[in-house]
Amino acid sequence: MYDKGKEIDKCDCTIIHDDVVKKVKAKMPLEENLVDLAELFKVFGDSTRIRILSALAISEMCVCDIAALLNMTQSAISHQLRILKQARLIKNRRDGKIVFYALDDEHVEHIFEQGLIHINER
Repeated sequence: MYDKGKEIDKCDCTIIHDDVVKKVKAKMPLEENLVDLAELFKVFGDSTRIRILSALAISEMCVCDIAALLNMTQSAISHQLRILKQARLIKNRRDGKIVFYALDDEHVEHIFEQGLIHINER
């Protein structure tokens, strides 16, 4: 692993606090989990998707109603819903010919709420 005073892989600096580096490395999530988390946060990086999640946090809705609410085309909303569904942020249920969308679970709502709390702190 790490030896005090030795360089880390491509890092051009010397480890100063070896104990801290070892402790943090042992607690860091797996690299593939961090990559997946980064991909999840990318999905949150689009204001249209955020607006959809905000609406679905209040009530399940069909594509037509979301499109009317956001003043967008059904096609544009469907595209964003597909991305949100692939990221497992929303789920759908069919009632006859109408498909209703809702947040996938309480974790999605918590992520959304925590983001709002964070930006409103100041």
